[in-house]
Amino acid sequence: MRRGSIVQLALFAAVAATLGVLLALLPNWLPIAASREAGRIHFVFWFVTGICVFIFAIVAAVLGYAVWKFRRPPDDDTDGPPIHGHTGLEIAWTAIPFLLVTAIAIVSAIVLAKDDAAGANPLRIDVVAQQFKWSFFYPSLGRKESDELVLPVNRSVVLTMTSKDVIHSFWVPEFSQKQDVVPGIHPTLHITPDRIGTYPVICTELCGEGHALMRSRARVLSATGFAKWAKSGRAAGAPAPSAAGPGAALFTAQGCIACHTLAAAGSHGTIGPDLDKLKAEAARAGKALPAFVRESIVSPNAYVEPHFPKNTMPQNFAQKLTKSQLTSLVRFLVTSAKKGSK
Repeated sequence: MRRGSIVQLALFAAVAATLGVLLALLPNWLPIAASREAGRIHFVFWFVTGICVFIFAIVAAVLGYAVWKFRRPPDDDTDGPPIHGHTGLEIAWTAIPFLLVTAIAIVSAIVLAKDDAAGANPLRIDVVAQQFKWSFFYPSLGRKESDELVLPVNRSVVLTMTSKDVIHSFWVPEFSQKQDVVPGIHPTLHITPDRIGTYPVICTELCGEGHALMRSRARVLSATGFAKWAKSGRAAGAPAPSAAGPGAALFTAQGCIACHTLAAAGSHGTIGPDLDKLKAEAARAGKALPAFVRESIVSPNAYVEPHFPKNTMPQNFAQKLTKSQLTSLVRFLVTSAKKGSK
């Protein structure tokens, strides 16, 4: 190849590489990395992206140069000159991709191994998923419960996950890790948060009509802030004591606010029936209000309001709630319904 042709090919490669770099860097592809694991995962992303830009520049340069340099007039239908393969080129375009793919595999394996390795004395947290709510329990803090994931900065954390009903998927974008939560299986996820802040906890597995509302928050605190939270009398994000009694707290803790409207709880969900109209619904079902409310909790398919589908409400509240909890929740709903109808 002549010197002029090499220069032209290099110019095509430079233009293609510039376009590839701009496409990679200008859009905000990734969220802020808020954990050490996320930083490593982002490194793999940019490592692979750099290799892709390199290959794109070569392929686009050769293709663009060939189209520009060897184009034929519209009426030229002759065949090109016969050529034979070039052994050196064939070895190069086989060996180079092999080395690049191998490098990606090695880097990815190292990052996966490091991300999966918990540090010394990790904080262990039990994550419980249910339609449509996340709950977090801290065994080392006397089984402290919170509806927010509260974490200390720069400390290794191991999440052990459980689903009470269907498949869910735990994801915090800023932690760059996602874990499916399947009933009967208890996977773990290792996180070392290194950036103080508040981040969304999202369910990314379609788990029912309230899937879009199954969200919480992950709060990363300083060591002092976490110690203060751990000693607090009430878990962060947990419902405050209510004059309506424990039933109001249960209504919030069990995720009912995500699906139902109830003025006494300040909820505005539309997935399930409006609980401010319980008296009218009980009348349509032909039952006394307390019996109707209890049956609707423990056997939600016994009567379903028109225009609402069956099997949307979880079927396991009879097992999840103790007798006293069920009584408290029924009393709260009945009292709220009577007040709302006045």
